Amino acid sequence: MENDRKRRERRNLVALTGGAALLAVAVNLAVVALKTHFKNRNRKVLPGSNVRINVSASEILRLADNVVAKSKEIHNAVASVPLDKVTYANTILPLAELEAHQFPLIQSCTFPKLISSSEDIRKASIEAERRIDAHISICSKREDVYRVVKAFIARGDWMSSEVKCYAQYLVQDFERNGLNLTSTKREELQRLRAQIDELSMRYIRNLNDDSTVLLFNDMELVGLPLEFLKGLDIAENGKFKVLLRSHHVSPILELCKVGSTRKSVAVSYGRRCEVNLSVLEKLVQLRHKLARLLGYPNYAEYAVDRRMASSSAKVFEFLEKISESLTESASKELSLLKEMKRKEEGEFAFGIEDLPYYAKKIKEKQCDLDFGVVKQYFPVSLVLSGIFKICQDLFGLRFEEVLDAEVWHQDVQLFSVFDLSSGELMGYFYLDLYTREAKYGHTCVVALQNGSWINNTRQIPVALLISQLPKEVDGHPGLLRFSEVVNLLHEFGHVVHHTCNRATFTRFSGLRLDPDFVEIPSMLLENWCYESSSLKLISGFHQDITKPIEDEMCKSLKRWRCSFSALKLKQEILYCLFDQIIHSTEHVDMIGLFKHLHSKVMLGLPMLEGTNPASCFPRTAIGYEATCYSRIWSEVFAADIFSTKFHDIFNQNAGIQFRNKVLAPGGAKDPLELLSDFLGREPSIQAFVDSKALSL
Repeated sequence: MENDRKRRERRNLVALTGGAALLAVAVNLAVVALKTHFKNRNRKVLPGSNVRINVSASEILRLADNVVAKSKEIHNAVASVPLDKVTYANTILPLAELEAHQFPLIQSCTFPKLISSSEDIRKASIEAERRIDAHISICSKREDVYRVVKAFIARGDWMSSEVKCYAQYLVQDFERNGLNLTSTKREELQRLRAQIDELSMRYIRNLNDDSTVLLFNDMELVGLPLEFLKGLDIAENGKFKVLLRSHHVSPILELCKVGSTRKSVAVSYGRRCEVNLSVLEKLVQLRHKLARLLGYPNYAEYAVDRRMASSSAKVFEFLEKISESLTESASKELSLLKEMKRKEEGEFAFGIEDLPYYAKKIKEKQCDLDFGVVKQYFPVSLVLSGIFKICQDLFGLRFEEVLDAEVWHQDVQLFSVFDLSSGELMGYFYLDLYTREAKYGHTCVVALQNGSWINNTRQIPVALLISQLPKEVDGHPGLLRFSEVVNLLHEFGHVVHHTCNRATFTRFSGLRLDPDFVEIPSMLLENWCYESSSLKLISGFHQDITKPIEDEMCKSLKRWRCSFSALKLKQEILYCLFDQIIHSTEHVDMIGLFKHLHSKVMLGLPMLEGTNPASCFPRTAIGYEATCYSRIWSEVFAADIFSTKFHDIFNQNAGIQFRNKVLAPGGAKDPLELLSDFLGREPSIQAFVDSKALSL
């Protein structure tokens, strides 16, 4: 009885305190709601932006379902048009308007997974993306819509070249999904795609699951900094545990003074997951089958068909020409490296595993750079204001922060972009720069809304730049490593590109462009990180920001950029050639091919005995298959543009021309034509090759 009485008292106490708590919560909620009402009332509406910010988990899923429902409605309406009644207004226009209207709504559903601190919202965002992707996949296989669009093309009733291009892209998208095939072949295509996806993921899974551990004592790791050694686990026998992961392998190959350790690590790293060789061989066979089913002779032709390179033959020509042009510089580099190894280690043969270590030593000797000191000159706020100034002076843009804008975190800023001369609003971009838990870990730009001009209605571009940069703490500024400065300016190139794009259709706007082309403007902008006058704009000693980086340090950074880069680039070309050959030729002996290419491209340096690079080359397994060349391609043409048009690095006339002739047209025009029109000739590799020769 006594226990029952005590339980009743506890229940009454809980009820009483619970009621009081509820009352307090209700009061707090009312106060918060009132504050939010007045705060939101003062927030600026973003004219032209349909991006939704701070959507709850339930709202994200509801919005995703609405997107799918509206898309079904429009696709059904287009599919119902009689083939003899097709017009731009009832066929192409509805699909173009749907794409323009829904893109920012889709992004409103999916970008929270990158930036939200709420696990529920991130999960909802991932689920929303799954639902939308599943629907888009269904739409891409709708034969009824395909027939109507194809009937419109057959009429040849073009309102403009951009309309023609848009309609043709729609048909090509359908046909790359097999809608021009018989039902039997279409089913085979889907089976092949499913098998390819499964094998690609298995290849990556095998690499991720590799748990090989190498053991070394402290004498075998001489040269590694104490901070690195402290981060290693210790085995029972007291030795350091080294994992075959890049964050362990790269420092050892670059810093360890013991040649036998470098070789041991390089061999082990290069023979990981030998089972992946058979996985890659099967993958390539399936890709060739898929390509032939779609009417291509091999997978490489399928992969590059809609890219700036246009054919596998042009890719080979490009890579071999670059490799050959680098041979003289690379030979000089190799001679210097061999001589340095002979002095340090005696008469041991120079191997490919020695390249990172001795290249770094010579670069440090030639450039005399302490990157710890360099970092002191790059407070993040100063770098950011300097980047704004560079883009203003180059491209005629003005940046203005939107105060009291709705954002998802107090650190996030929103900026309007205006044309400097006319004052026209060009677009918006959010900056989410600072380190935060649960946030996406890499620096990148996400297009939240693509620009378009459809049916006399303008939709302006909206972008998001995400990073994980250090924030000022207790009066100490967040300082950027020089690599972070370069990366930030690169990504800002994407923001400028996205904002300046003036394409009619969303399909050809923003960053949804030819992958061979879309990186060129950003790689072009990286050059301003290596010129004294622009470096001084983005730098200032953290204890006295009126003191910019010194001229000699600027020169050293420029030397560092190209110093001993020819051999490293040849090594990258080797992998690109391997990727292109296996995807353009059937039944290739992959190990034999790699050995042959290695000796040929790397000036007689043999492949490390016992390694099998094909088993641990993830780019050719997923994401970059037959297109590994694309990064070099972009860098080469960016170098040509910079050396030809920007002798005066703040030449606004050249910057405005670049903005109007290259950035504005978007993906509806051939990128090669855009660059040729800007340069006054076809792009060349010569400036890029010359920059490598100057490094010695």
